Amino acid sequence: MANHKSALKRIRSNDAKRIRNKYQHKTTRNAVRDLRTSTDKKEAEGLLTKVVSMLDKLAKNNVIHKNKAANLKSKLSKQVAAL
Repeated sequence: MANHKSALKRIRSNDAKRIRNKYQHKTTRNAVRDLRTSTDKKEAEGLLTKVVSMLDKLAKNNVIHKNKAANLKSKLSKQVAAL
């Protein structure tokens, strides 16, 4: 158990950040899944901009690696272009 006030605060803030990161990561994964299953090009292009933004935010905050975000964006862009 933590013995200092600052350690208790760090535990609370870490929990809050972990929950927020988990929510954002899961939301992004669901958006990627929806984009992959999309068959309408107009709809897919609209989704792509949102998904790219979400991936950039996750990479910026080190929730996912920047190269993983780049790979996902590249593959999704190619898929949308092929529709």
